[in-house]
Amino acid sequence: MNAPAPNPKLPAAKRLDLPLLKVENLVKRFPIKGGLFSRVVDHVHAVDGVSFELAAGETLGVVGESGCGKSTTGRCVLRLIEPTSGEVTFAGRSVTGAGKTELRALARDMQIIFQDPYASLNPRMTVGAIIGEALTIHKLTKTPGEYHERIVQLLETVGLAADHMRRFPHEFSGGQRQRIGIARALAVRPKLIVCDEAVSALDVSIQAQVINLLEDLRSQFDLSYIFIAHDLSVVEHISHRVAVMYLGRIVEIAPSKALYTNPLHPYTEALMSAVPIPDPSIKRKRIPLQGDVPSPIHPPQGCHFHTRCPIAKHPLCSTEQPMLKQSGEGHWVACHLRG
Repeated sequence: MNAPAPNPKLPAAKRLDLPLLKVENLVKRFPIKGGLFSRVVDHVHAVDGVSFELAAGETLGVVGESGCGKSTTGRCVLRLIEPTSGEVTFAGRSVTGAGKTELRALARDMQIIFQDPYASLNPRMTVGAIIGEALTIHKLTKTPGEYHERIVQLLETVGLAADHMRRFPHEFSGGQRQRIGIARALAVRPKLIVCDEAVSALDVSIQAQVINLLEDLRSQFDLSYIFIAHDLSVVEHISHRVAVMYLGRIVEIAPSKALYTNPLHPYTEALMSAVPIPDPSIKRKRIPLQGDVPSPIHPPQGCHFHTRCPIAKHPLCSTEQPMLKQSGEGHWVACHLRG
């Protein structure tokens, strides 16, 4: 197994004595079964030694190509998927070592907003029942009146009307359904929300509404977000820091402005060159990548990106995994030739 990468520090303005979330050398491998007796014949290396920290009130954006392990990382943090190895600590409490009772208590503090607002809501339940389910499970209300009042409050917080609680999910638009998903996540008053491509299935105008709502809620409730997305412009707008993932590893992590103005890793440079600029007079040089993303079943030795990297000429690129190293204030990059 690869040696654990050093933990990127938080920017000084956000650094706390105890980070809200600490992830160390997180690994997730999915078994591949085959043959007559369905034996394990290989593994998919979905997440490979991911480490980062998150402060209270901070938003960490996570970007990368499809299949790079962004969503798997978010779900492993919440233990919706059991990690193969690694350590996740939330507010000083171990998440990976928690039993069923402890995990249920931790679930109050850590919630998720799913990507698909059409599939993440039970079509047989009313909106009130969907939002109130968490209140019942965690016994957060004592009387029917308090239960009803709390649901109305949550609906109004996300910009929906009180009478919507009696309707079913199919009666709402995609943006409204995503607001219901946000209200459900807020029901238990969490400290951390994983937004797993929460705006990817929405059109641009609705995306802007949901992003503004998430920012308002962050300020109002002092929430922390892990914001997983493909849209680099959206991530730049909402995030304090951004982590770039490639084939299960974080290749660069930095404050949002520093990453977008001065990307150091060749993969980050290629991603940023693909972001359109809303000014026809400015021309950005595109950096096309050669070939396809390697298979996560048999990832390349050394740096996972070396098979497509335009500057990979050092012998270490194909033999030794680069560790995250600091190149500036809060700016970490995993590259033998940069940083």
